[in-house]
Amino acid sequence: MIAYIKGVVTQTLPGSVVIENNNIGYCVHVPDNSSAYLTKDGEIITLYTAMLVREDDISLYGFTDTQSLAMFNLLLTVNGIGAKAALAILSALSLSELKKAIAFEDAALITKANGVGKKTAQRVCLELKDKVGPAEDIAGGISEVNIEKGSPKEDALAALMSLGYSKTEAMSALIGITEKDLSAEEYIKRALRSRR
Repeated sequence: MIAYIKGVVTQTLPGSVVIENNNIGYCVHVPDNSSAYLTKDGEIITLYTAMLVREDDISLYGFTDTQSLAMFNLLLTVNGIGAKAALAILSALSLSELKKAIAFEDAALITKANGVGKKTAQRVCLELKDKVGPAEDIAGGISEVNIEKGSPKEDALAALMSLGYSKTEAMSALIGITEKDLSAEEYIKRALRSRR
C-alpha cells in the first residue's frame, strides 16, 4: 500500500500526472481540479494516494489533502460507484460543495459529474448522508430542520430552486440571513444579493 508520494511532477496528462521519486515515474490519477496541475517545473509536491488493485489493473489515485482522499474512499463504498465515477464527482465539485450536496440530499448537483446519473447521485446522498456529518455543521448553522413548514423561509427556498439554484446553493444563500420575521420576498432578495 502506498500512502503518499512526494516528488516532482514531470508530466501532466488528461486525468493524471506523473510524479518522479527516486528515478521512478509514478502515474497518478487526480481530479480535474487538482492543484497538482498547477505545479511549476522542479517543484516538489505530495499526493496522498489510494492504490486500487484489480485482476487486470493496478492504479494510483492521488489528492493534495487527506480529506479529499477520505471522501474518495467513502465514495467507493457506495454501491455502483467505482474509482472513475468517484474521481469524476471530485472533479466536478469541491469537497465542501460535495459535503453540502450530500447533507442536503441535492442529487441534482452531484449529477454535474461526468457519467453520474440521477439514480447514482441519489444513492450517494442516501448512503453517505449519515457519514459526512450533520447538515447544520456543514452548512454553518442552518438546515431544513431549522426551516419550518409553510414558513416564508421555506417559500424562499422553493422560489430560489425554481430560479435554477440547486438545493445546496439555495440553502447556502439562506445561511447568512439571520433576521427573523422577514417575508419570503425579502429572504429571496437578500439571498440573491449574497450570491453575486
